[in-house]
Amino acid sequence: MRQEQLHFQECLDIIVRNVIKYQQEYEQRHTQVQELYKAINSGDVELYNQLMTASSLEEHAAASLRKNRAAQDKPYFGRIDFTEKASDLEQRVYIGKNGVFRNKTEVLIADWRAPISSVYYENELGQGEYGLPDEKPISIDLHLKRTYNVENGKLLGYYDSDVASNDELLVQYLSKNKDAVLGEIIATIQQEQNAIIRKSPFANLIVQGVTGSGKTTVAMHRISYLLYNYKHRFESNEYCIIGSNDLLLNYITSGLPELDVPNIKHMRMDQLFARLCEKDWLKKNKYYEPGAAPGGGDDSDAYATAPWRCTLSFMQELELYLLHLRESLVDLSPLQDKQIGTILSESNNATLFQENPSFSICTLLSTLDERVRTRIKFLMSGEDRDRLQAKLKEYAGHYKAMRPTESIYELYLNYLELWWNTHQDTPGISLSVGAWQAHLDRLRRREYDVYDIAALSLIHYRVYQKAPNEEFGLLFLDEAQDFGIGIYYVLRTLLPATYFTIMGDVSQNIHYDTGLNDWYELQKLFLKNERDQFLLLQKSYRNTIEISQYAGRILEKASSGRYKIQPVIRHGIPVEEARFWSDMEMAEHAARLITDIQSRGYRTTAVICRNEEEAANARHLLTPLTPLTDGAAANFSVGTMVLPVRLVKGLEFDAVILWNLDMQHGPDDPRQAKLLYVAATRALHELHVLNC
Repeated sequence: MRQEQLHFQECLDIIVRNVIKYQQEYEQRHTQVQELYKAINSGDVELYNQLMTASSLEEHAAASLRKNRAAQDKPYFGRIDFTEKASDLEQRVYIGKNGVFRNKTEVLIADWRAPISSVYYENELGQGEYGLPDEKPISIDLHLKRTYNVENGKLLGYYDSDVASNDELLVQYLSKNKDAVLGEIIATIQQEQNAIIRKSPFANLIVQGVTGSGKTTVAMHRISYLLYNYKHRFESNEYCIIGSNDLLLNYITSGLPELDVPNIKHMRMDQLFARLCEKDWLKKNKYYEPGAAPGGGDDSDAYATAPWRCTLSFMQELELYLLHLRESLVDLSPLQDKQIGTILSESNNATLFQENPSFSICTLLSTLDERVRTRIKFLMSGEDRDRLQAKLKEYAGHYKAMRPTESIYELYLNYLELWWNTHQDTPGISLSVGAWQAHLDRLRRREYDVYDIAALSLIHYRVYQKAPNEEFGLLFLDEAQDFGIGIYYVLRTLLPATYFTIMGDVSQNIHYDTGLNDWYELQKLFLKNERDQFLLLQKSYRNTIEISQYAGRILEKASSGRYKIQPVIRHGIPVEEARFWSDMEMAEHAARLITDIQSRGYRTTAVICRNEEEAANARHLLTPLTPLTDGAAANFSVGTMVLPVRLVKGLEFDAVILWNLDMQHGPDDPRQAKLLYVAATRALHELHVLNC
């Protein structure tokens, strides 16, 4: 321990010197950049290259300063001692959240994302290996793997992997109170989590993770890892996080600065499709989210068509409709001119049509017009320039004139009418005329749900898109089970060159009739190459044993026990169940509970209700009795939040109070069981079940 204390202090001294050095360097570079900027604005444009170089050096100094400042509280958390077999070289590596250099070339503390750090997460003592991304592994003999307990710049102790169990270390970390940001797990990343984090970016991953298995956190650490190791291949603006609501997205992104991740794009699924559909789509139209308004629900007339619009068959039939439109609009017959002969032959036109299935109708027509121009120039080479220009003018826009006259909205309505006429008497499709009409009325008001926007995006892609979308290199989808398979068919079609990391838990699909209840169809869509994988996270790090067992009984109904929870052994207080004569009596008990929870040092509490209407009622009753955070805010915050079930997926709280979710009768219905399961598993330490 004395030797470790001496090394720890040595590292702190170097980090303090680094902070002073990089602070001075940053100030010098910043002043230089400002002076160069002023000179260029005054007209000295020849200094532009110097400005770019100085700006780059300023950014490097700022990043080094930030990393060393962050390392002052906790320089490192791990150490590995090993021998590289090929060279017989013995090495000792300290691993931290931020890489720190002793000088310009010598590494003092390895960044957790560095290839060598994978040894700490993956290897047991003895024979093993590690490797640079996408390169041949290096064989090693691991002698020591040590984990340090560091808080506020002080080394309190350490544990060796052959003495303390993984779960023992985890329990110390998990027993801490929940803050108002997504917790980083760098020091406690588990082997199965690390394997996902470090997978090649050139692959599609589908991750089924039980509640509390760290799906969201793993996805964020994966982004950090890929940004660090694949800078040469993907820019930060090619990354995008997709979530189901703003609260979840803000919760996720609040933790990204701690992981050295810049401001990467994040958006809801409907916003992604709006972006893929048309420029300024959201300015012209309104996004309709079923169940978002008080009293709203997924069973409303306007939403009753969603279980069919979310399906693969609905989108594939839309594809057939658009293919028929393509064939009817694009004239592939030979284009002949009396004076110069055949301009375009039927066989050449057919080849263009067949070999470019991803071309939109408008791109196809533009390409044909361009071929007409090229062919006329070839056929009339050497002729009088005025005759050539006259002939070009005669055929200018010949194919462009075949463009469809309808907007994507009109085409969508035409398709829906065709679909309704074809399917209204189909066995198994029990849609009322009233429900269908309610949906059409909403569309005419320019109100669209996510499945409408996906369909509109597909129409835009097949009919009007001018060039492939190259904005997204890597997409990270959280709570993937919230959306039907039709969504993913459109995503895969519109973004064929994008790599997807898809995280979810089919046991938490609260949109039972529209979301994913298994992964089979999604696997067929995305897992086509050797590197593509379906992965499992089955160990839960969130709940106490008492909460896990309580949720496990619900899970049997929610998913027939297909994906069972393997909890970390961490005990807490028993789950409380209580019934009351009135909502007011229940509110008074909840207020006392909240006070008690806060007195125990817990910082985040959620009162979870069935829907917005119930949440508004609970908020009204609790407001005079206990302080609440803003229930309408889209930010996760310290204190007590009152939220509907649909907004809590992906979140976790120190304590959870279930408000009138009727645990006694709900689990008999798989739909209700999934709601209850999601709500109950948000709790880290305490779960209280109140019903009236």
